[in-house]
Amino acid sequence: MTKDIERVLFTEKDIAAKVAELGARISKDYAGKDPVIVSVLKGSFIFMADLVRAITIPCTIDFMSVSSYGSGTSSSGEVRIVKDFDGSVNGRHLILVEDILDSGRTLSYLMQTLKTRGAASISLCTFLDKPERRVVPVEVAYKGFTVPDSFIVGYGLDYDQKYRNLPYVGVLKTSVYGGE
Repeated sequence: MTKDIERVLFTEKDIAAKVAELGARISKDYAGKDPVIVSVLKGSFIFMADLVRAITIPCTIDFMSVSSYGSGTSSSGEVRIVKDFDGSVNGRHLILVEDILDSGRTLSYLMQTLKTRGAASISLCTFLDKPERRVVPVEVAYKGFTVPDSFIVGYGLDYDQKYRNLPYVGVLKTSVYGGE
């Protein structure tokens, strides 16, 4: 797998420091609120696991799966919920945890959907932000790193369900996915 990586953007050490920083900020901001940390599967599962260990206040977790990509390299534009929130969000403080914020379509749709279900508050925590690709504005409360408009893999992010288990974040060689 490492032979398919053009360059490493963030090392394990970089990632650990950023996760600790985000966990400390969330712990401070949500003290006394018992937030629900919601992983947007599949890509955010590694980030969320590390993040909740860095959060020092009581919290609960849940998972949602939302699809807009299929097996391609760019968003299809059509968003659908594949796995929904297990309990009621009514009156709860939600922190959506995402691996990468790209077009904004998926997270905008998800945030609007959860707001209509009566969440007390909804904040977004994204590990990576790719602002050049944004087509729908999304407010980010907690952001890890800003990344270039390249195909990024590792630390939960995939290409065709591969590379999620890399312990770092890197740019995938275009020869692997036939990009421009």
